Amino acid sequence: MAAVRAGSYSSPSSSFNAGYGNSQNGAAAGEDEDGQNLWSSILSEVSTRSRSKLPSGKNVLVLGEDGAGKTSLIKKLQGIEEYKKGRGLEYLYINVHDEDRDDQTRCNMWILDGDLYYKGLLKFTMDPSSVKDTLVMLIVDMSRPWLALDSLQKWASVVREHMDKLKIAPEEMKDMEEKMVRSFQEYVEPGDEFPASPQRRSTSSQDDRDESVILPLGEDTLTHNLGIPVVVICTKCDAISILEKEHDYTDEHFDFIQSHIRKFCLQYGAALIYTSIKENKNIDIVYKYIVQQLYGFPFNMPAVVVEKDAVFIPAGWDNDKKIGILHENFQTLKPDDTFEDIVTKPPVRKFVHEKEIVAEDDQVFLMKLQTLLAKQPPSSAGRPDASPRVPGGSPRTPSRSGTSNVASVSPVPAGTKKIDPNMKGKGSADCYTLAEK
Repeated sequence: MAAVRAGSYSSPSSSFNAGYGNSQNGAAAGEDEDGQNLWSSILSEVSTRSRSKLPSGKNVLVLGEDGAGKTSLIKKLQGIEEYKKGRGLEYLYINVHDEDRDDQTRCNMWILDGDLYYKGLLKFTMDPSSVKDTLVMLIVDMSRPWLALDSLQKWASVVREHMDKLKIAPEEMKDMEEKMVRSFQEYVEPGDEFPASPQRRSTSSQDDRDESVILPLGEDTLTHNLGIPVVVICTKCDAISILEKEHDYTDEHFDFIQSHIRKFCLQYGAALIYTSIKENKNIDIVYKYIVQQLYGFPFNMPAVVVEKDAVFIPAGWDNDKKIGILHENFQTLKPDDTFEDIVTKPPVRKFVHEKEIVAEDDQVFLMKLQTLLAKQPPSSAGRPDASPRVPGGSPRTPSRSGTSNVASVSPVPAGTKKIDPNMKGKGSADCYTLAEK
């Protein structure tokens, strides 16, 4: 300890004060005090760092229909390409790293099967002690947008039903709900000069400024307050182009779908993120938003509503007036049209309309073939009255004469026939004649 004090705080002139006892004693007392302050500050800093480490036990509960891409999304966040999907309740995790403090922890990811039969397994993911550390992620399959609204309402009801069974104390539940309201109201668009929270400034002028920012919630905002953060993730947004080309979906349809999903998000105070694993779109936003909500990491991504397949709306940004901007582009639709009447499942198109040909039984085919052969006239080969055929296969007619290769003559005794000398020199075999001697 003395070496540390001497090395850190002793004055160069203290060696010349040996003859002055009072001065030396005063300097030693000052060194003891400075050293004590040094170690106090070090211990305080270490204690602060230990308390500020990333907490463990944070949970993300992932809900959605079968085939919506729940496991695929979490595996993408993990950076894993090949995986095997489980059944019932899957447990995965993502690593959370704080570069500033060089600290790391794991965020638990619970994926519930798309069958309501397994909803009882939620008791293993959320209990009264862990509910405050939970974020709910509702997955919507944008390749099947006609299921979007029913899916969101169904799984949100599952969460609410489970939370009711937890029998959370009314005072605690009220605090959780008020925290969600305060978080929604205090949202600040990245780039704003001052934060909206009145707790972050102590001057009266700042208080007045902040009080002017905090506005009451709209009629449809946080009407279904779960007391925990909710994020709606629309997966497979690359299918939007396919819906346009093959099923005649228009921009008006997608604005109509987005407006209904955003109204749902307002009711639960939820964020909305459009993603595509195939095109690696907005996957990083999902990760950053999760760690911001659960661990308080900084997040400076503004809302994105221009690109219809890459929408991002953080909780607290949206309101009924902003949703109404989508309605301005409606020409054939109305904002209050029923979702199920407008967004319907396209009919299955058959690309081949020809009648299906089924091969008949082999024995039946052979019987038919035998019948056809029996109806044909019998072959004349080998019969004495059959007409002779030329090499080409055509039968020789009786009217033809004088051109056969072998003349038809009466038989003569052997040795009595000779070639006519007058026919010598003719090359054709048909020019030979027989003469009797």
